[in-house]
Amino acid sequence: MSAVFDNRVCELGEGPLWHPVREQLYWFDIKGKRLLTQRMGDTQEWQFDEHFSAAGWVDADTLIVASETALWRMDLETGRREHVIALEADNPVTRSNDGRADPWGGFWIGTMGKSAEPKAGAIYRFYKGELRQVVGGITISNTICFDQTRACAYYTDTPTGQVMRLSLDAETGWPVGAAEVYLDLAPEGLNPDGAVVDAEGNVWIAQWGAARVAAYDPAGRFVKAVEVGGVQASCPVFGGPELCDLYVTTAAEDLAADVLAAAPQNGMTFVQVSAGQGVAEPRVIL
Repeated sequence: MSAVFDNRVCELGEGPLWHPVREQLYWFDIKGKRLLTQRMGDTQEWQFDEHFSAAGWVDADTLIVASETALWRMDLETGRREHVIALEADNPVTRSNDGRADPWGGFWIGTMGKSAEPKAGAIYRFYKGELRQVVGGITISNTICFDQTRACAYYTDTPTGQVMRLSLDAETGWPVGAAEVYLDLAPEGLNPDGAVVDAEGNVWIAQWGAARVAAYDPAGRFVKAVEVGGVQASCPVFGGPELCDLYVTTAAEDLAADVLAAAPQNGMTFVQVSAGQGVAEPRVIL
């Protein structure tokens, strides 16, 4: 069982990012409209006026952060944000959700309806100043992550239970051809949420409602699972000095009062030491 890393309860914890230069974890409470961080017990958070959900690192002091209306450049020292590019800014139905940097320095971000309206969302890639839709008709965008060989991207529309694999051009990182089913979790009744790929190509998938993160090899075969203290595990990331520790966000939203009273750790952020071997998150090139 993983241990509590940070005991601040998030209504919807998401988007954990291990900043490899600062050696520090950042994550979001989407519904709470805040960004949180902790390093050696020192905590900090930033409050926003709209939903923010995912980030990539640009340099030692700068993140790219995704909100319901835009991508922003954020200074970690001052908290100041600069608008980079609009993201469905004219659509009040949607917000950003899962996102991650790719090995080429691009940033992928998914959107979804604020009430999970069917097929209201999409997945985009921001690269060299351009934001381009790569997948449309998504209800709940999740599992955005990348194989380190630059061969493919993974993503899911959570209600389908299917994790898709999308081949990428080795030089540019843009999709090549149609996506194929990598893993079908629907028969097991499992809900794929956020994910990250380790150094061996295994895909570690948070499984909402199952209180765990499960790893699958490149062929889609189950490898192992890490139990998480929050039933609604939302997204994992590798971090720590050797990138061997697995950090996992969770969510307290929609849990009954008696469940929260019996298990107040729901919504906290967890860590499993020496879970596997991760790789550093790529730098986003702006």
